Amino acid sequence: MTHVTIDRMLDEARATLTRIYAFELPQAVERGAVLVDIRPQAQRVKEGTLPGALVIERNVLEWRLDPTSSARLALAANHDVEWVVVCSEGYTSSLAAASLQRLGLHRATDLVGGYQALKAAGLLSAAAGAPHFARTMGDLVSL
Repeated sequence: MTHVTIDRMLDEARATLTRIYAFELPQAVERGAVLVDIRPQAQRVKEGTLPGALVIERNVLEWRLDPTSSARLALAANHDVEWVVVCSEGYTSSLAAASLQRLGLHRATDLVGGYQALKAAGLLSAAAGAPHFARTMGDLVSL
């Protein structure tokens, strides 16, 4: 069995993505991209929330966004949705977005530098133009 390093896994994941930079977020939101904050609750409490983002913690991401999943969200209507995955610094989000692409969500990508890049650039309000989503998954799950 061949082992790879996390750095190689990250490089391979990013090779499949057209990543978005913080300054590109307003255009992504304007064209209808859905921001997905995958940070755990404790991290969101510590760092702050991402206005307009749909909160889906990493451990259930694929089930919620795969259009063929019985646990999918209503927003996950087809494989053409543009998902922009955001974590704290842009590492976990790359792995998550690559996983979504493996499910056929060909427009899935992530935000370079994550939440921290948006905060540093003073662009947290750029996400505010995104549709605001319910905080509870019950309102969004299509069963």
